[in-house]
Order: sequence, then C-alpha cells, then structure tokens
Amino acid sequence: MTARPLPSSTPAAQGVDATGVLALLDALDAAPDIEPHSLMILRHGHVVAAGWWAPYTPERPHLLYSLSKSFTSTAAGFALAEGLIGLDDTVVSHFPEFEAEITDPRSRAMLVRHAATMSSGHLAEMVDTAYGTDPAEPVRGFLLHPPERDPGTVFTYNQPATYSLAAILQKVTGQSLSDYLRPRLLDPLGIGEAAWLRDGTGRELGFSGLHLTTDAVARFGELYLRDGVWEGRRLLPEGWVGEATRAHVPTAGRMGRTDIPDWDQGYGIQFWRSRHGFRGDGAYGQFCLVLPEQDAVVVTTAATERMQAVLDLVWRHLLPACRPAPLTGADAADAALRERLAGLALPPATGKPAPPERAEDWAGASFTPYGGVRPDPRGLTGVALDEGPDGWTATLTDGGRRTGLRLGTGGWTVSEEPLPVAVSGGWTDPGTLEFAAQFLETPHRLVITCTLADRAFRARWRTEPLNATRLDRLRAPVSGA
Repeated sequence: MTARPLPSSTPAAQGVDATGVLALLDALDAAPDIEPHSLMILRHGHVVAAGWWAPYTPERPHLLYSLSKSFTSTAAGFALAEGLIGLDDTVVSHFPEFEAEITDPRSRAMLVRHAATMSSGHLAEMVDTAYGTDPAEPVRGFLLHPPERDPGTVFTYNQPATYSLAAILQKVTGQSLSDYLRPRLLDPLGIGEAAWLRDGTGRELGFSGLHLTTDAVARFGELYLRDGVWEGRRLLPEGWVGEATRAHVPTAGRMGRTDIPDWDQGYGIQFWRSRHGFRGDGAYGQFCLVLPEQDAVVVTTAATERMQAVLDLVWRHLLPACRPAPLTGADAADAALRERLAGLALPPATGKPAPPERAEDWAGASFTPYGGVRPDPRGLTGVALDEGPDGWTATLTDGGRRTGLRLGTGGWTVSEEPLPVAVSGGWTDPGTLEFAAQFLETPHRLVITCTLADRAFRARWRTEPLNATRLDRLRAPVSGA
C-alpha cells in the first residue's frame, strides 16, 4: 500500500513565519550537544517544513525509544473500547498462572490504570529488577517486588509498568502490538513499515523499541491533534484523546531534576503534558509535540542528552512564528527555508581516505581495546583493517560477531549490509585512524580511534544505546531474525 502524501503548503499560507523555522534550524545546528536527525512541522493539517540531516533520509525508520509508549497507549485505547481490558482491572488478574505467588497487598491492588499512568507505587525504576528477577516473565519479576507506596499515589517513571500494560494487551488480543494496531491505526493512517523490538518472551517491548519514519510519527501526532479523527473518519474511540493526554498524576520533582520544567507538567496514559500542549517523547530527542493552541504538530528525531534544550528551542523560535492568519510578502523567506531544508547534513568526521604513509603497516593490522579494557557494554573486543580494490574496510568484533564497515573516500559512505550504517573519517596522521559509524535506524554514533604504535583502539558513543546488546542489532528488527 502506497500512502497518500500528507498535504503540504508554504509556511506563509498556513500562518508560519519561515524566519522562525530558520532560526530554529540555526539554533539546532549551532548547539554542540544536539545532533538533529529530522524535523517535520505541520500547521493546520499541512506540512510546512520537513528536513533530514544527511545521511539520514525520509524513508528510513528511526528508533523512537520511549515515544513507543504512546503507541502502546493507543493500543490500550482500542482494547478498552472493544471491552478486552478495563482500567480498573488488577494487573495480576490478567496473569492467573502466577497469581498465588503475588501476596503483597499493594502488588495485588495495582490496577491497569496505575501501570498505564506510571503510578504503580514504586519509588524507583524497576526494569533491571524485573528482568533480573524473572527474565522469562518480567511481569512476574515486577509484581514480586512490592511497591513502597499505595498504587495511584505517586509517579515514578518505570519501564515495567508500561511493559506490564503491553503484556496484558498482547495476551488479551492474542497479537503483537504492531499486528493489533495495523488495521486499527497504522493502515488507516497510511503508515507502512513498523518494526518493534521484542524481548526473550517474544513480546514486543511496549515501553521502547518501535522504529517508524518521521512521516509516520507526524501522522500519529496529527491524529491526536484532531481528537482521533483522520480524513473525516473517527479512528480513536471518542473521548480517548482527552483521557490519554490529561494529567492523571503529578510529576513535579519526580524526575530528580529541577532544570526540566517540561517533565513537571503531569503524566497521562503514556503521554506527557508539556508547558505547551502534550507530547510523546523518547530518549535522546525523539519527540512528537502536539500543540492544540497553535493547531500544530512538531516531530523531531535526534541524538542528544539535553532533551529539555530541544524543547526550549522549539518554544523560543517556533511558537512565535505561528501567526493567527496567513502571511503576505514572505516568498523570499519561504524560498530560503526550502533551500535550507534541502541542504541539511551532519558534518562528517575528518581524515584522509588512506594512510599518508606506511600503508603496508596498516593493511591487515588488528587492534585490541586500549589497556585491555572492553570499551562499551556491547563487548567490542577487536578492530581489524583490510585494504581492497574499493578502499579500506574496518571489521569490528563484538561477542564473536563481526561487522564490516567500509571507510569510503570522504564524506559519509552509506552501506545497507550487514546493517544500515554511514561511515566517515580517516587517517588524521600517519599513526592514527579515527572514524565515525552512524547507525542510521537509530540515534547512535560510534567513534573509534585506532593507533598504530599501540595496535590498540578506543571507542566511544555519542549517545549510549539503551536496548541493543550487540552492534548488529542497532537497526530496525527484521522479520524472522
């Protein structure tokens, strides 16, 4: 099925001052700790700006991290309307096979609504505890650890709460989340590929792991902006948008920081309230911002530890650019924005495409972790170089698996196999090779430096992968893999 493109328009025709969007782009590009990957802005139902920073491209899915939760929420909305679950069901009632083991009154009192609103009563993130207690059934591992407070009385951002909701949905529907959502949400919105990571139980995670294109997330945001109606047809149950996106539980001060005001506005059913509108968001800058007052949707994918800074820039530059009526005399600004969006690109790592001298020493050379210490949790143990007719290849070994990266001859060199990745960089001096590997279906960049004198390498992540335990899994999951 080929999706009908979203309606598009000039910014001015939809009352958006293109100079404000240009200022936002300037600010994103100037921030050394924000690496933007895509931006899409809709106003009055029209795409007024869309751009991808090369080597990222429109057709690629991108790992959404916890923005996945808002899609799990949507599945819950459908299941509620179909009578498959109730918000006042106890969580344990959906798992009678181990109900006898769950004896703590608070664990037994936890409702589906508590799991859905991150108000299980626990005071700390429980994901490692749940999986560590029972990897074969993390819901059991979660419920075996009693909440410190009564469910419903306190917010704690807690992955197993969402996981439990997702597990219930997959149990009562007999389908994966993505299969359940396909005829109800994804196909009606014109969303094609949707890939969701699974854990050892075979379930889709629910709390993370969904890979979608920026366009798909924009369609999702537009559906929520329109109160669940798409092209004149109601998709979401009436009243669901208001219920899912209102503040069910206060969050002020519960994230352990005082400098993130957009996380202090309250939490809904797997949606955050914001200082402006509401949002789904995921680690490192994956945002779907729904702004009813501006009649706008803003979607970003990115790699940054400073997610509040991204929101601050949107509020500072984009909100004032949304005007109450179409603009006149703005053709030059609109044209400048089109040109800017077409030329967005991440700066490649620098370096020469071949050793400036002693090439024979580099050919076939192997490198071990500097100081003998594995540099990251994926267990990267070796780097080997080979020269071929098409240039140089670096082969990374982690956990006995080998991933070959073609170094290329300048700029970003994109490969699809063994996984979608772009590589840039090269020799910075006769004894040093440094290259960056951008895993194109994720936010993540790995930078590796090899030194010939030591036959050693160092590796560092710009942003640390949270789900993948192996390099070859830094991609959208492949069916059957």
